[in-house]
Amino acid sequence: MSGNKLFVGGLAWATRDDDLYSAFGQYGEVTDAKVVLDRDTGRSRGFGFVTFASAEDASAARSAMDGADLDGRTIRVDEAQDRRGGGGGRGGGGGGGRW
Repeated sequence: MSGNKLFVGGLAWATRDDDLYSAFGQYGEVTDAKVVLDRDTGRSRGFGFVTFASAEDASAARSAMDGADLDGRTIRVDEAQDRRGGGGGRGGGGGGGRW
């Protein structure tokens, strides 16, 4: 159900989950809003995700918020892409074995 989840990039370092929730909530029912934090430092990585109850609300928010100003930064909004089934890990074979 990625049709109701949006990627939000270009966030200010100070933007928090509540800020995303408030900014996007005017376009429909937000079920989740998360700013992605760096695992080591706890600082914002400059992007996040907003999930809506319906794809229609997500579409309206995307249209309205892409290129909008949030906390002094111009953000970009797009439909979130599913990460399952493809991660680009290191391939390669060989194991150089003792077997």
